[in-house]
Amino acid sequence: MRIYAKVLPRSSRNEIKKIGEDEYKIKLTAPPVKGEANSLLIKILAKHFGVSKTSVQIIGGKSAKTKIIELPKVIDKKSY
Repeated sequence: MRIYAKVLPRSSRNEIKKIGEDEYKIKLTAPPVKGEANSLLIKILAKHFGVSKTSVQIIGGKSAKTKIIELPKVIDKKSY
């Protein structure tokens, strides 16, 4: 499953909000320095979707605010 995420680093809290079919707005407390925000993004998405951190991959936009992320086929448990 492929999702698109608009990432907002240096936010006051970590939060995932679904804004479309495969689109998410994700707030992260980590700064975009030395991959800290990307690492936190992977950790938060793995927990949200109930998968391992190693199965979450950023395949596009590693240094951009809009990212393309590859996940194993799962059902978004928080979209109901």
